[in-house]
Amino acid sequence: MNTLMVILGAAIGAPSRFLVDQYFRKFTDKPVGTFAVNVLGSFLIGATFATTEHWHDFLAIGFAGSFTTWSTFILDLYLGFELKHYKTIALNLVGSIIVGLLAAFCGYSLVS
Repeated sequence: MNTLMVILGAAIGAPSRFLVDQYFRKFTDKPVGTFAVNVLGSFLIGATFATTEHWHDFLAIGFAGSFTTWSTFILDLYLGFELKHYKTIALNLVGSIIVGLLAAFCGYSLVS
């Protein structure tokens, strides 16, 4: 059952990430979509940390695991560096870490 929950969550998470990112790309070339999915995913992981195992498997491991994206985050930083968008890189890096940690804390605090 645990494996099935992870598979179902991942099957929803990956397409959701794609749709959110494509939505934000209509308005800006900045990595707002990646930032948004990573922050929301951090909140979900925090919120499901203390829940029952099946919900944790579905939401945190399956959905949030495929919804968030470390590789795209790193690629956005690299491309910003190549284009010499240093201010955008700094904002993305610091903002993602601070807001992501805050989102995970808020999600965890909300449920516990």
